[in-house]
Amino acid sequence: MNAPVPKAVAPRGRRFRTIWISDIHLGTRGCKAEFLLEFLRETESETLYLVGDIVDGWRLKRTWYWPQAHNDVVQKLLRKARKGTRVVYVPGNHDEILRRFPGITIGQIEVVPEALHVTAAGKRLLVLHGDEFDGVVRYARWLALLGDWAYNLALAANYWMNRARRALGLSYWSLSAFLKHRVKNAGEYVSRFEDAVADAAAKRGGDGVVCGHIHHAEIRKVHGVTYCNDGDWVESCTALVEHADGRLEILRWVEDPSAFFAPERARVPSRAAERV
Repeated sequence: MNAPVPKAVAPRGRRFRTIWISDIHLGTRGCKAEFLLEFLRETESETLYLVGDIVDGWRLKRTWYWPQAHNDVVQKLLRKARKGTRVVYVPGNHDEILRRFPGITIGQIEVVPEALHVTAAGKRLLVLHGDEFDGVVRYARWLALLGDWAYNLALAANYWMNRARRALGLSYWSLSAFLKHRVKNAGEYVSRFEDAVADAAAKRGGDGVVCGHIHHAEIRKVHGVTYCNDGDWVESCTALVEHADGRLEILRWVEDPSAFFAPERARVPSRAAERV
């Protein structure tokens, strides 16, 4: 397994051959819809993949939360599809209801269980959400639901704690990230997930795989397969992009998480990138 590729600065207002985003979790208070809207306005692509957990059906079943910004994201995605961008929606576990209707279109957005993307360099990338390789989601749904509740609780605590820290002049500190890193075997879980997803891509004849699900953006080689995770729009605000020549990058739309609590500074976020 190779080390992660270094970060670089990604320019503003770019056109890409392909963009992958996932784990937006519309319908939750943790969703960074405003940052995503800015990203969608400032970028264009021939193909846009929505790699699961776009709408959080689990949360909406319990509590309805749908501010205007979340509706604006949906409208922007539909508008991109109408104006010629090929938009492909691969559902995840939080929007799993769409898996019952493979092959349907929603306002020219294609809904498919998984996809095979061929890059400009001729590399075959399997595109899927990845929850099918998560043993907790697959075999212990009650535990996954409990984990989802705990994660949202941590995000809420994280928000209010950092508002207080900012008022005191202290720097941003992620409680949710701290807890994830402290959980026993968390690193081993991520590694097992990456291995399983990469092995599945190799068995299907793919050169690589693009997924989401674990909210951890990454590009690395795993057993000779290019493993790409496009991250999330809850904490990291990341997307995977393909350039015209087939190069892949992870764009970090908001480099400084403290901007989450300072909307007036959100108009010019930085873009760090990881490349392969």
